[in-house]
Amino acid sequence: MRPSSKALPRLIAALCAATPLAALAHTGTGHVVGFLQGVAHPFTGIDHMLAMVAVGLLAGRLGGRATWLVPASFMSVMAVGALLGMARVAVPFVEIGIAGSILAFGLALASGRDMTVPATMALVGFFALFHGHAHGAEAAHDIASVSYEAGLLIASAMLHALGVFLALAANRHTHIGGRPLLRSTGGILVLAGVGVLAGLI
Repeated sequence: MRPSSKALPRLIAALCAATPLAALAHTGTGHVVGFLQGVAHPFTGIDHMLAMVAVGLLAGRLGGRATWLVPASFMSVMAVGALLGMARVAVPFVEIGIAGSILAFGLALASGRDMTVPATMALVGFFALFHGHAHGAEAAHDIASVSYEAGLLIASAMLHALGVFLALAANRHTHIGGRPLLRSTGGILVLAGVGVLAGLI
């Protein structure tokens, strides 16, 4: 599937439209601090960063409507997971799920075979619950939850957009090994996922 040159701007616009930016309209340091902590949190763990960029890579490799549907699926379920985490609702195997996401996304990329858009959305959505729960559970007890989620979603959208951009660039440069590079990146993610899993055992 050939990517549209307008795919990345559409992705960014769609993700921003889906993000609860209204939280920023509130005054008070609680909302500001909550928002800033939400923005920073995905960047505090390499496992989260790798998974979110990988979601963008999967979306960008498919191209077309997948460039925004796949990240939107991840972010939607992640938001629910974050609410569960902030409410201290237990979700089993969170750390294993996070490590497993890196492994699963890496395998999907390394295979070189494109999944359908619904299957890719289901894959990333399943693992997004674990990422969201971890983000929510690690938030401060007195944090402004809506502002925190707004920052979290914006930061996630940035990481997804980076992955989409890289994948679209690879799609456009197949003549110099762009697609094989995506497969190699998937292999690196598989190794990273195995390493994280090994550290949990």
